[in-house]
Amino acid sequence: INEDFDNSTSFLGDYGFFQISMMVLLSLSIVPSGNMDMISVFMSDTPEYHCKASLNSTLNSSRIGPDSCSRNKVTVNWTETAGQSNDTEPCLDGWVFSTEMYTATIVSEWDLVCDNAWKVPFSTSIYFIGILFGSIISGHLSDRFGRKPVFFLTMLLQAVTTLIQAASVSWLMFCILNCMRGLMSAYVASLTLGSEMLSNSARVFFSAVCHCLGYGIGYALLPLFAYFIRGWRMLLVAAAIPSALFIPLLWVIPESPRWLLHKGRVEEAELIIRNAAKWNKVPAPEVIFRDQTEGGEERTYNYVDFICNTNLRNITILGVFIWFSVSVVYFGLSLNTSNLNGNPYLNCFISAAIDIMAYIAIWLLVNHVPRPTLLFCTLMFCGVMLLVTQLIPQEMQVMLQVFALGGKIGVAGAYCFIFMFFTELFPTVVRNMGLGVVSTASHIGIIISPYFIYMGVHMKILPFIIFGTSSIVAGAVSMLLPDTRNSKLPDVISQTRLIRGAGVQGAREGNGQQGHCQQCNLPA
Repeated sequence: INEDFDNSTSFLGDYGFFQISMMVLLSLSIVPSGNMDMISVFMSDTPEYHCKASLNSTLNSSRIGPDSCSRNKVTVNWTETAGQSNDTEPCLDGWVFSTEMYTATIVSEWDLVCDNAWKVPFSTSIYFIGILFGSIISGHLSDRFGRKPVFFLTMLLQAVTTLIQAASVSWLMFCILNCMRGLMSAYVASLTLGSEMLSNSARVFFSAVCHCLGYGIGYALLPLFAYFIRGWRMLLVAAAIPSALFIPLLWVIPESPRWLLHKGRVEEAELIIRNAAKWNKVPAPEVIFRDQTEGGEERTYNYVDFICNTNLRNITILGVFIWFSVSVVYFGLSLNTSNLNGNPYLNCFISAAIDIMAYIAIWLLVNHVPRPTLLFCTLMFCGVMLLVTQLIPQEMQVMLQVFALGGKIGVAGAYCFIFMFFTELFPTVVRNMGLGVVSTASHIGIIISPYFIYMGVHMKILPFIIFGTSSIVAGAVSMLLPDTRNSKLPDVISQTRLIRGAGVQGAREGNGQQGHCQQCNLPA
């Protein structure tokens, strides 16, 4: 269907008014995702705090304990006034939080410090757990009911869920709604819808540049919203508004014509293409899609095929490690911006601007540099920049921030690039399943990334050591991947490319699809 669709719609061209409009609208629809994914940078930040003074104490509250999680006991004599002793006790009366940077965060709202500090990274991870399951559920729903209804339904439900979350009365309610907010992410639905209605060259430009730029713009707007809205509840309300504003596009963005063809709804698919031809002001042929039904039984593929074929298995294993590592580093550095010295709003904006610069750089280099080399260079640059921070004295805070944000340039480019690279590595017949496997590894990395940041409470440089090492190892592993630049997409499993260093024997096993699959009792 894919090849016939591209041939049948070639009269539209690649970058007509219809294609450009769809790329712009679908990219803008991802702006709320960039905002939602990173909002915990401000919503879950921990302001300066100290113990509340005892209700019976008249001492200055700024001198009531040796640290923020304990206070000196107040002793009272019958003959003397109250005074401090050398003994300490927990903060029995709660904490006082600074309002210099924020009027309220979830930390100050529910006292998520000291023994309850673990709840902060957990509340962030639970959002990404929602995204993990949401991508799986929305994929099945969009295959059954269509790309368009799932896309707009998730946008609407995410806006509604976010508004309800802003009224949370407890930390538990907040976490449940945070998971539901992640469950309703429209990122994957938007990417699928756009990719399926565009030609090959426009599809690469949309997925590698436009979609990423939309996400980056949403990320860059977040510190602007947070600067003027210092309370976490109203910040959530502001984040929900853009999602609601895109709902009227329901009457502008069409259903995926490829999906309609797959479901046998040829007339509806033709109507969409004819409308696109009107937008592009080109004549459409009398018959666009012919009967594509073929005799014989179609081969069904499943996850066992990833085990049977050596080349496919090797690429999947490498992909799982690379996607996991890149996601841990990218989201770890992104969510860590509030912990860097300096103004957190400015740090977050610079981090987002760096992402946009990286996306543009990848677009300029992608057709001129071999794919594995480009991925290797971005990850190695990130790793070296982060590991060098160990050699910088703690007093040189500006230099530390420069190297940390410099590392972000490399991993942001890699994070954008792996989506396109692995789309070219997996053959058409198992591409969605393959991307699903590596995407699951990516989401697991995202889920645990807040806990690496939490380690920085005890040793500030530790997260950068972990991120830098992971980036360098992933970069080295990426050089084993085959180059797909200027190559046609593989369609069947036997066309899966051989990884570097596998040798002649690996090529024989990978291409010997017949004998190898017989061991798994599968037809070739």
